Amino acid sequence: MASSLASGIISGDGFITFNVPSLPEKPCQTYYKIIGTLTSGVIPLIVLHGGPGVNHEYLLPFADIGVPLVLYDQIGAGKSTHYPEKMGDTSFWTEQLFLDDLNNVIHNLGLQGGYNLAGHSWGGMLAARHAVLQPKGLKRLIIMSSPADMKLWMEAQDRLKKQLPQETQDIIDKHEKNGTTESEEYQGAMGVFYERFLCRLKPMPELVTQALAQIASDPTVYLTMNGPSEFHVTGLLANWTIIEDAHKINVPTLITNGQYDEAQDEVIAPFFKEIPRVKWIRFEKSSHMPHFEERERYMKEMKAFLRY
Repeated sequence: MASSLASGIISGDGFITFNVPSLPEKPCQTYYKIIGTLTSGVIPLIVLHGGPGVNHEYLLPFADIGVPLVLYDQIGAGKSTHYPEKMGDTSFWTEQLFLDDLNNVIHNLGLQGGYNLAGHSWGGMLAARHAVLQPKGLKRLIIMSSPADMKLWMEAQDRLKKQLPQETQDIIDKHEKNGTTESEEYQGAMGVFYERFLCRLKPMPELVTQALAQIASDPTVYLTMNGPSEFHVTGLLANWTIIEDAHKINVPTLITNGQYDEAQDEVIAPFFKEIPRVKWIRFEKSSHMPHFEERERYMKEMKAFLRY
């Protein structure tokens, strides 16, 4: 795999074998997509999708930056191997599993010598944890609309939920109390929340709706790690935090969020406080998807950060 890319492939996709130690009988195939030339001399940018459990396609706008771009579907998502039999298994769906998946992609694509890393939402949490380990090849880090602490995230979602129409709030509260969050009514209430705080564009971009549909088609990873919704986090990540370790990130870092973002200022502020070399850009017309909502400005800022 790595040798075929060393010749300078210009755009392409494929699968990388990822051997999951706890499942030796069922290796994972991690799907990847490359846009650009990995041997062009320009440091490639790896972008990690959110969810957890969506796919890479809503990150395709990052091709606008004009640097070699590496996207992939994390284990359990998109075109990569799914493990629906592991629903609810918090001993399997661990942060370490996703770190290992990322490291496997970096190794197999021959990127150990130098790469920039960006992550959106959950992807930013994963990217930050990777950066805390101070890998030698990492040059720059971008954390996009990601919480530094899930308790801060849940507090912010509770405040945002109170901005919804009272009828919508009542529907949310009723189904969360009754454990019927899979109901069509609850899903509709989530849609109202998403229209305000996930992506404010109307109609919502197709790549975003397709990403959300990934969770609906196989909710294994999302339900196990997150929970029924953005504002009802009951999964493995409920106690996640990186505040005590964020100071170990030793590369130049950019953090971004939107004015109407699920990741409100107080949710990402610890990154700004703790990371030594950091810049924060807030997009005033955006919610959780400024790479769609203010696409031209967003990509201009990304390009400037990666090339200064």
